[in-house]
Amino acid sequence: MALKALILNTTLKYGDEASSTEVLAREVMDIHEKEGVETEILRVNDYDIRYGIADDMGDGDEFPHILEKVKAADIVIIGTPIWLGEKSSVATLLIERLYGSASLTNDKGQAIFYNKVGGVVVTGNEDGAKHAAQSILYGLSHIGFTIPPNVDTYWVGDAGPGPSYIDTERDNDFTKTHVQMLAYNTMHLAKILKENPIPAEGNTM
Repeated sequence: MALKALILNTTLKYGDEASSTEVLAREVMDIHEKEGVETEILRVNDYDIRYGIADDMGDGDEFPHILEKVKAADIVIIGTPIWLGEKSSVATLLIERLYGSASLTNDKGQAIFYNKVGGVVVTGNEDGAKHAAQSILYGLSHIGFTIPPNVDTYWVGDAGPGPSYIDTERDNDFTKTHVQMLAYNTMHLAKILKENPIPAEGNTM
């Protein structure tokens, strides 16, 4: 059964500028592609997204383009760097806009994010990886995504300035193990939901 995975990188960097978050996210993407999942990665900062709580803020807002990608995906993974112990401001903006779209419904009257699986990738040079993952995964769950076990992978370097993930050998066993958990658990649950979607009884809008 064909699956589609979308990775939304909320780095503060633009264009082709090197992103450690993207490097780690692509390790998950490689497993998905190896298993036949159609994958795509977008850098959210490359789009002009308005602040607000709506699916379309008008006036050139490019969030609807991202929302269409999310609607077409079975698996949605948000990647974020850590800044001051928190997920990036771009990740917050993205979650707010997704939240503002949760009133849209599927053909059963459920939020459009029902029967989609969520996950998170985090990188940084300071503490806060689990806090950022917790925030993002709760946000996704609250708006209708299903969260499998162990779908947060992260890498955190030494305290203070130092090498980023992109500058390392990328051989941390813990990170590699969680990359595999994230990739395979999202695929497994996405297949289940594709074949047996959540019934509409008791959870229509």
